[in-house]
Amino acid sequence: MEFAARKGLYDGASASAASGAERRKAIRQGTGVRGETYAYWYLRRHGYTLIAKNYRAPGVKGEIDLVGYDGKVLAFVEVKTRRVEKAGDSAPEENVTFGKQEALARMARHFLREWRLKDVPWRIDLLAIENRPNQRPVVRLHKDAMRQSGPRRKS
Repeated sequence: MEFAARKGLYDGASASAASGAERRKAIRQGTGVRGETYAYWYLRRHGYTLIAKNYRAPGVKGEIDLVGYDGKVLAFVEVKTRRVEKAGDSAPEENVTFGKQEALARMARHFLREWRLKDVPWRIDLLAIENRPNQRPVVRLHKDAMRQSGPRRKS
C-alpha cells in the first residue's frame, strides 16, 4: 500500500481524453475511487474488519463509503479525499456539512435496522486524505467524528 501511494493518488492521465468540465469531473471521481481504495487498506492495517462499502439506503440521498468493525464497535466511515497543491487549500474535513452528517446518521440507522444489529455499539468516523502531487497522502482518522446523541447508540 505504501509503495503504491508513494507518488500520491492523483492520476491526471486517466482523464486526458476528456476536455473541460468532463475532465475535471473524471479527475475528481478517479481521485475519490483511489482515495476510498487507499482508505480501505489503511483501515485494514489499523485493525478494522470491513463488512460493506458504498452502502446506499433506499430513499436516503448519498452513501456510506465503508462500514466495518473497530474491535466491538461498528464504524461507519466517511472518506474525504482532497487534492492539496498549496498552503491554504481546504482540508478534506471542511467538506463534511451538517446536512451530510445528518444523512450519514440516517443511513447508519437504516443499515443497523436492515442488518438487524439492534444492540451493537456504533459510531461515525471520518477518514481525511490529503493528496499531494508526487508525495505520499497525508491521512487523518477521526474516530467518532460526528457524535450522535440520544438512546440510539451504545458506547
